[in-house]
Amino acid sequence: MKKLLFVLFVFCVSCESDSLTELVPKDQWTFVACEGKFGASNGSIYMINANGLVKKVENVGDVVQSLEVYKNKLFVIVNNSHKIMAYDITVDGLSLPGIEISTENSSPREMKILNDKLYFTNWNTSDIQILNLITYKIDNSIKVNGKPESIEIDGQNLWVGIQMNDDYSDANKLLKISTASDSILETHEIGKGPTSITVQNNDVYIANTYYDSNYNAFYGTSRLNKIDLEVDINYYGSGVVCGGSVMNYQSEILRSFEGGTAKLGKDLEIMAQTKIGSYEPSQVYAVEIIGELVYFGLTNYTDFNQVKIVDFNNNELASYDVGLFPGDFAFWQSN
Repeated sequence: MKKLLFVLFVFCVSCESDSLTELVPKDQWTFVACEGKFGASNGSIYMINANGLVKKVENVGDVVQSLEVYKNKLFVIVNNSHKIMAYDITVDGLSLPGIEISTENSSPREMKILNDKLYFTNWNTSDIQILNLITYKIDNSIKVNGKPESIEIDGQNLWVGIQMNDDYSDANKLLKISTASDSILETHEIGKGPTSITVQNNDVYIANTYYDSNYNAFYGTSRLNKIDLEVDINYYGSGVVCGGSVMNYQSEILRSFEGGTAKLGKDLEIMAQTKIGSYEPSQVYAVEIIGELVYFGLTNYTDFNQVKIVDFNNNELASYDVGLFPGDFAFWQSN
């Protein structure tokens, strides 16, 4: 395993928009996971505060995959370095060098945290592992068939999407897992290639992305009712949606769509007239709602990598240059 290198925080750019500053308090940070180039160690974490100050930690490792904030700490999965980093968060940013936890070549992907336990999905080991946040030891592992990716918590149970089968063909399974017994309670067949999950009341929504033999991408959305276990699937075809994010905002479900994000109707149809954001679809790498704002991670896969912040009136409030492949976001606010 390559030793983690750190670079001291540096001032990079400042936000030119006063309207963003008016919306949020000062003692806060939005963290951006910038994956970096696969096979290198140039993945980075960018930090944006309410005044538009941007700081960064460079050379975090090989593919900074996902972020999660919990109890004034930032947890960072570094996929191809097979590790999880834990940093203390202060009003000045992250305290370095942080704590490094090896996942022993597991290829960790996504995570959720509940009751001092960090649950994370893994491709190489085909499981969900449980990191104890008191001891920083991995306490348990829940084996699954296939390669688990997306993960969500509804308060007591995990919902995990199996994105691919062991042979790397598209999978279509959604697992319900008990956090009390660390066991699989239910397995459901949903749309192919689950990439993102959100829960609203009694429904679990899943964004689907899958590929044909020529690697052309196709898109859809699935919904599971947790009570009657009925599954609805709406496939949109190829080149229509462009992206794999499904989000919950004020009791409505939104899905990434044609360079933005739009609401879903009752039959999982995309309501194009509600779209927020209008960017080049091929450049939208990530979409996430934080509070009253929509964050877009954009890239041209080389020298153009930006975060755009948009309100629900479809006004772009701010734009920031960040590291290569901005793929995930997390938010912290001081108590």
